[in-house]
Amino acid sequence: MRSRARFLKAHPIHPGLVPFPLALLLATVAFDAAGVALKQPGWYIAGKYMAGVGVATGLLAAVPGLVDYVYTVPPRSSARRAATRHMLANLAALAMFALSFWIRGGPGVPPDPPILWLELVGAGCLVYAGFLGGTLVYRNQIGVDHRYAGAGRWREVAVAGSPVTVARADELAPGQMKLVRAGRRRVVLARTADGYVAFDDRCTHRGGSLAGGILACDVVTCPWHGSQFRVATGEVVSGPAREAIATYRVELVGDEVRLVL
Repeated sequence: MRSRARFLKAHPIHPGLVPFPLALLLATVAFDAAGVALKQPGWYIAGKYMAGVGVATGLLAAVPGLVDYVYTVPPRSSARRAATRHMLANLAALAMFALSFWIRGGPGVPPDPPILWLELVGAGCLVYAGFLGGTLVYRNQIGVDHRYAGAGRWREVAVAGSPVTVARADELAPGQMKLVRAGRRRVVLARTADGYVAFDDRCTHRGGSLAGGILACDVVTCPWHGSQFRVATGEVVSGPAREAIATYRVELVGDEVRLVL
């Protein structure tokens, strides 16, 4: 069964919700400022309602975002650091707009300077969070399904113990991989022309997920910066990575593939 994170990759709930709070909250600042400057109550009344809806949709968008943060973003990676800042900036923005919404009172009350400053700071946090979100999507490929030709559908399993059965003997074709979650450890099970191998999911350069990379012959390529490793031994074939990845023993018992950690 697909994990929740991979469900989000196939059904992009998080990116689909993001435009609503982003547009509504940024428009709140514009409408409130314009209403005060032009002495037009209708503008800041609209701003009040947009702030409420923007905060509500922002909280809704945060739920699948949290799932992506926990299940999709590789741990101990540059993407995890960026994702943490992205999450904190978004939460700060929602807090600023929620506080200004609550302090302000009724829709007909014009926003005073402290309210407008809170909204401006919240808007700045949103812009910064948006920049980090773009980095995660385009540089780290978080939330993007970039499977290569012949890779097969995404496979993922959570296991405990060692040795442990992680696949059927015929489950993967040569050139295909599967992510194994063993507690807090992430291991890639891969099949080459010579049989099954297992290695760390974490690229030693910036922590990219090798399970989302490309496996050709007996070499896996990290999708972030192109580092290559020989999957049977873990040695670096091409940088920028300089440190080898750990490998693990795989046993074929009947029609079961077992991983020894």
